[in-house]
Amino acid sequence: MPDLIRFRTLWLSLTLVLLGWLSGAPTQVRAQGQRRVVQFSGIIATGDSLLGVPGATIFVPKAGRGTATNAYGYFSLPVLTGDSIVIRSLGYRNQTVVIPEGYQRQSYSVIVQLKEDATVLPEVRIFPYATEKAFKEAFLALRLPTERGSAAAENLSASVMRRMFNNLPVTSMGNYRQTMQNQQYDQSRRMGTAPTPQTNNPLLNPFSWLQLINQVKSGEFKKKEGVDY
Repeated sequence: MPDLIRFRTLWLSLTLVLLGWLSGAPTQVRAQGQRRVVQFSGIIATGDSLLGVPGATIFVPKAGRGTATNAYGYFSLPVLTGDSIVIRSLGYRNQTVVIPEGYQRQSYSVIVQLKEDATVLPEVRIFPYATEKAFKEAFLALRLPTERGSAAAENLSASVMRRMFNNLPVTSMGNYRQTMQNQQYDQSRRMGTAPTPQTNNPLLNPFSWLQLINQVKSGEFKKKEGVDY
């Protein structure tokens, strides 16, 4: 009888231990499977000059969310440890950054240098005809109007051009050009590099008077024999 009681006690103890282990195992597995939240930030730059790339996308494919860089190439995005982040920008190759699984810090900062991805597109020729042969046939059969009697010849006639010159107003560009020329001429006159009414009038020019006095003294205005004035 004491052996039976001892056996039942031992069996009950083992059962309680087994139930406790089974109930605590999922919690422990869940705790180990949880991924930490990390603030992922950095600068996306070009590989040759380290200038920021604005508008580059930082995307987490598994989570289906992401962000874009600002005008200086900076970004900041909360992610989970173990995530793979794809960085894309037009004209550059895609790059992938992986957050380590066992990363323990709260922030993860990087400087990503993108490499240019030049793509040469094939030549595309557009014709208004179905085939090149049809285009050549239509071009060879084209009948061009003669110059005489055409609209171009009428517009270039002397009478039409004279009538347009006399009747059409000055365009805005012509007015602007004339105003700029007048302003430049006035500025040159104030600086003394352009002719003025005073310099054009020889009676008001002291150098002209000096030249006249020298000519009188040298006798250039005396009447010479044998010369008909």
